[in-house]
Amino acid sequence: MNEETLPAFEQAFGALRQFTRARRPTSRATEHCELCSAGLAQEHPHLVEITSRQILCACDACAMLFDGMERSKYKRVSRQAQYLSDFEMTDGQWENLLIPINMAFFFRSSIEGRVIALYPSPAGAVESLLPLEAWNEIAESNRALSRLLPDVEALLVNRVGHAHGIARAEYYIAPIDECYKLVGLIRSNWRGLSGGSEVWTEIGRFFSDLRLKAYVVSGEANA
Repeated sequence: MNEETLPAFEQAFGALRQFTRARRPTSRATEHCELCSAGLAQEHPHLVEITSRQILCACDACAMLFDGMERSKYKRVSRQAQYLSDFEMTDGQWENLLIPINMAFFFRSSIEGRVIALYPSPAGAVESLLPLEAWNEIAESNRALSRLLPDVEALLVNRVGHAHGIARAEYYIAPIDECYKLVGLIRSNWRGLSGGSEVWTEIGRFFSDLRLKAYVVSGEANA
C-alpha cells in the first residue's frame, strides 16, 4: 500500500477511533487442546462455543467428536473458504445494512435464530443492528447465502478499497475463526488514533492469504 492511498484507508476506520486501546502481550507458549490439553500443531482444528461465540483450539480427535453434530455446545469450524466472484451488492444496499465502516461479517446464529452483523474494531468485534429487510434483499439476489452453515461460516465483506475507488469489493464465505482472526489482528496492530501503516499492511496480507486459499464460486447471483 503506497503513501497516497494510506490516508484514505485510515479514514475508513475513523468511526472506530474511540475504541483504541493498548494491545495485550501475546504468549509464545505451545498451544494445547482446550478440551483434553493435548499439544497442538501450528495448524489445528477450531471449535466454536455457540452460546458465547468463543473460538476454541482443539486436537483432531476432539474436533471429530463434533463433526456434524446439531445439538451440541460446540460446533467444529469449517476450513473451507469461498471467494464469491459475482456477488451482487449495490452501494445503497450496503448503506442500508447500517455498518459504520466498510468491512464486516455476517453469520446465522442457531441460538438466536437470526443473522448477526459484526465489524472489526480496535476493541474487538462490535455488533451492529441488522435491518431484516435490508439483509433479505441481498440474500434474495445471492444464492450462496442460503448455504451458510449456522455458527461456523460467515459472509465476510471487504469494501474498503471499493469505497475509495482503488480496488474491487471482496465477498467471501469464510470460516468464522478467520473472521475473528481478522478482528484480532486489527486489535493487536492498531496504533494511535488512526491505526497506523502496520495495521493496514496486516489487513492487506490477511485478505491476500484468504484469496489464495479460497476457491472461486461463480454463477451464484440470481438473475
